[in-house]
Amino acid sequence: MTDRQSIRRALVSVYDKTGLVDLARDLDAAGVEIVSTGSTAATIRDAGIPVVDVAEVTGSPEMLDGRVKTLHPAVHGGILADRRRDSHVAQLEQHGIAPFDLVVVNLYPFEDTVAAGGTDEEIIEKIDIGGPAMVRSAAKNFGSVAVVVDAGDYALAGAAAKQGGFTLAERRELSAVAFARIADYDQAIAEWTLAQVDAETAEDDELEEIDVFGLGEDELAGLGMRELRYGENPHQRALVAVTDDAAPGIAGAEQLGGKEMSYNNYVDADAAVRAAYDHDAPCVAVVKHNNPCGIAVAADGEDIAAAHARAHGTDPVSAYGGVIAANRPVTRAMAEQVRPVFTEVILAPGYDDDALEILRTKKNLRILRIDDRTAPAEEVRPIWGGTLVQQPDAYQAPGDDPSTWTLAAGPEVDAATLADLAFAWRAIRGVKSNAILLAADGAAVGIGMGQVNRLDSCRLAVQRANSLGEHAEGEAAPERARGAVAASDAFFPFADGVRILLDAGVRAIVQPGGSIRDEEVIASCEDAGVSLLLTGTRHFAH
Repeated sequence: MTDRQSIRRALVSVYDKTGLVDLARDLDAAGVEIVSTGSTAATIRDAGIPVVDVAEVTGSPEMLDGRVKTLHPAVHGGILADRRRDSHVAQLEQHGIAPFDLVVVNLYPFEDTVAAGGTDEEIIEKIDIGGPAMVRSAAKNFGSVAVVVDAGDYALAGAAAKQGGFTLAERRELSAVAFARIADYDQAIAEWTLAQVDAETAEDDELEEIDVFGLGEDELAGLGMRELRYGENPHQRALVAVTDDAAPGIAGAEQLGGKEMSYNNYVDADAAVRAAYDHDAPCVAVVKHNNPCGIAVAADGEDIAAAHARAHGTDPVSAYGGVIAANRPVTRAMAEQVRPVFTEVILAPGYDDDALEILRTKKNLRILRIDDRTAPAEEVRPIWGGTLVQQPDAYQAPGDDPSTWTLAAGPEVDAATLADLAFAWRAIRGVKSNAILLAADGAAVGIGMGQVNRLDSCRLAVQRANSLGEHAEGEAAPERARGAVAASDAFFPFADGVRILLDAGVRAIVQPGGSIRDEEVIASCEDAGVSLLLTGTRHFAH
């Protein structure tokens, strides 16, 4: 009885080929089948020694520039099977996997590449994955497998193959050497990675310590920044920086005409794009002080000019000095509508040539072209002593899909009413909380925004709807709230706000629901015969 494990099959995969051919000859002379990978197999084969490519064993080609070669059950099953267990032997037979008795591996030269001053990309490519996995597997299973990681032990391995294999004590010692090598290797990788993190943190800290307002134009440009005319108020200095060259957004929009952008221009432009680009149909949003004062979509068969006319009509008074965003190229017809209205900024994905010619006659109008509206991965807001970071608000299933809304009160709505509700629900996301938006025929007719209670937002939305509509001098303003639909960005905490909308003649309401007084809100709508739909999703914008 002996604890030697004879060597009939060996897996050999080495980066450093020193001593490889001599080892392969010794193994072949002892009748050992050699399975190997990539350049290791090529070196053995070029020496006239039989070798089996690992791809023949796995049935899968090497891929991803050699990153994946041996990560396969046919390899690791053959290494990890404890042949002292009948169940393991049976499973190898069941799956047609031949066991390995010897694993010879040396790892990619990570430490040497770091020491030689390699680039980050070169160093990362020298982080071995398959090699350590095979070494750990074989070292763990020293009861059945011998593992060799040091070229100084190749002669020992060749001799053992001829003498009936390694003893259990020898396999255990080789296992300890292998685990120590893996520990050193992983430690080197960890230290290098942490050093990169520390270096980046140091760079960030260094940037934070820079008094950017004390830098000159060239120095700011070197940091990817440029100075604006002034900040929120004339006594405040301000800068703008593009933080993602792949998705520059508003900060990197191409300016085609007009004065330089100000801090407030950028803030309002961001809000306008957010509102207009939320819609699939041609849409125009008119924004003032970071809130939409008008938003509308074009009906079937209409173009962007029709959407602009409706958006302007929401609140023609507040549109003066506003920012306009369109989610379609601006046409001549739309440019003709914009020309007589004092406008700070206009943004769109493009402009017809004749439209651009018209808009450029307004010397102070800032004309921006924004290539795409890729949402940022995160939103960052500084607060005193810290920073808030969140994922951007986005439309999500199922709460924002009208087909999933719950009818809580009133009759089923017809297709036209549901379309207006869907528009109002998408438009409400661009309005600051507390937000109420009244809509009719794909256009906002009254908006209550930024109030400290929802009751005041309801009053404001109705008041603006019924006082700001276009009408001839001497005529009463149209009661646009009557027959409109309403959207609320969050639930109604009490029924009083809903009653203001019902008294104004609103025909249907969409809101998230979830208040402890939902039953009172539902009962009010039921008594008035007004449809109430619940989304289960809210869209606060603070």
